[in-house]
Amino acid sequence: MSSPITLSAATRQNLLSLQDTAALAATNQARLATGKKVNSALDNPVNYFTAQGLSDRSAALSSLLDGISNGIQTIQAANTGASKISDLVKSLQSTIAQAQSDAAANRPTVTGSALATAAEAKATGTSLRTTAMNMALGGAAARPSETAAGSLGIAGTALAVTLTDGENSFTRRLTPTSTVGDLVDAINASGLATAAVDDAGKLTVTGNSDTLKVGVGGGTDAAAALTAATAGGGNTALNLTVAAATTGLTNDKTSAARTALATQFNELRTQIDQIAKDSGFNGTNLLGGDALSVIFNEKTGSDQSKLTIAGRKLTADSLGVDKAVNGTAGTGEFNIQTDKGLAAMQDTLKTALASLKNLQSGFGSNLSNVQVRQDFTKQVGNILDTGAANLVNADMNAEAANSQALSTRQSLGVSALSLANQANQGVLQLLR
Repeated sequence: MSSPITLSAATRQNLLSLQDTAALAATNQARLATGKKVNSALDNPVNYFTAQGLSDRSAALSSLLDGISNGIQTIQAANTGASKISDLVKSLQSTIAQAQSDAAANRPTVTGSALATAAEAKATGTSLRTTAMNMALGGAAARPSETAAGSLGIAGTALAVTLTDGENSFTRRLTPTSTVGDLVDAINASGLATAAVDDAGKLTVTGNSDTLKVGVGGGTDAAAALTAATAGGGNTALNLTVAAATTGLTNDKTSAARTALATQFNELRTQIDQIAKDSGFNGTNLLGGDALSVIFNEKTGSDQSKLTIAGRKLTADSLGVDKAVNGTAGTGEFNIQTDKGLAAMQDTLKTALASLKNLQSGFGSNLSNVQVRQDFTKQVGNILDTGAANLVNADMNAEAANSQALSTRQSLGVSALSLANQANQGVLQLLR
């Protein structure tokens, strides 16, 4: 039913204007309160749903950042473990080097009895050592005297000395007039052993490795002399055993220093396994053989972007670092008392160190990739949030200005309505 009250056209127009201003003010206040110009699909369906899609993707990417961060920490933990294991391997190398420097304590050695007597040395007017060194190897056997240097009497017109350490051999031709001093010089030039005559006139030959065969012999020619030397035919004349040439010498003594270093080596070796076990993060250990998968986007299936890092079960055994023992080595062991065992382990440690460097290089490359994707994900998330905000957020400066304008407009509308009503008041005056 229509109102029985009749309003003037001016009043009605001002009332409609005030209603419009009130509606605009309400919209303005809502925008100022929420900071958005699009609060629902009714405001702008295209912008509303587009912004919602951008915000949803940003939220999905943000949720992946925790997984990416955990991936970074997992790689860093593994890389730190590999770095410290590399330090341990270097310490193992140092231990092996110390053991190698103590090699002389248990090198294969043969020592003969004195080649000359004190009376003979007195007769020659020289020391026992000099008397022994001056004696000839071949010729007719004769003792040193005031007029002669003496001879050991090794038979043959050609003489030879031969040495072998099982891998390398050395042969030097000698003559019957060659002296014990010449023999000592030949052995020292071989690189396989060292020889010396001590102050008691005793000849000692010491190998430079774990085994040694040393023999002297004479024959009708060089070939015969070499054959005789291999059989140790002249060893007896030098007061050396024939077995030193035939059976050979071994390092049958145990070095106390190497024994102590074996314990040190095995303790360091144990630490390799322990550090590897402790290099995990949040339940994933790349040095324990675990694999790490870092997801970079919110998609699934073939569209999913991710990096999978294969772990490696790192142990002393996997690096080839055997346990040190002071004797016969079994499976997974090496004899620290032998030069051969030490040399083999030193080579193994070099290989292990190179392997660890390659492992660390792989971790470094993967870490760089994951960090780049972490930064990329953060930046894309910011771009998506900014894009969504541009579609739905209100311009607060403009809305604040609109609020002032609407307030003024509303005041002016009220004043206009008051003026329109004054005409009706004039009629009221005529009725009084």
